[in-house]
Amino acid sequence: MVKPIWFSHVDLEALNARHAGDINGHLGIEMTGHGPDWLEGRMPVDARTRQPMGILHGGASVVLAETLASAAANLCVDPEKAYCVGQEVNANHLRAVTDGYVTGVAKPFHLGRTSQVWGIEIKDGEGRPTCIARLTIAVVARRA
Repeated sequence: MVKPIWFSHVDLEALNARHAGDINGHLGIEMTGHGPDWLEGRMPVDARTRQPMGILHGGASVVLAETLASAAANLCVDPEKAYCVGQEVNANHLRAVTDGYVTGVAKPFHLGRTSQVWGIEIKDGEGRPTCIARLTIAVVARRA
């Protein structure tokens, strides 16, 4: 059994409400599930997220990846003492998607005191990989 990595209870409804007014709400990103060491979310492939050729924009996939890993990273730290922000992201786009939803799952490679590294796998509605990404996170101490 995997030991939970979360600092406190994961509340998907609260996460979705917190992100409703930012880029995530604009793109229709929503958190949909979690386990002891992973966070899942999905994003529609529609006019908001397609590029001019009619396929999912790679930048939208990166937004989904960074959203999932950043949200997960912040769930791993005491919010009174620290917060997490992305430092570096990279992504490989593997398959074009034209409609439906893509679903991403973020899992940690490393959870350190001052940095974290997360892997994100994004799949289409048929479970085929569309993008893999990695996000390096800075864990920033809050100042008193």
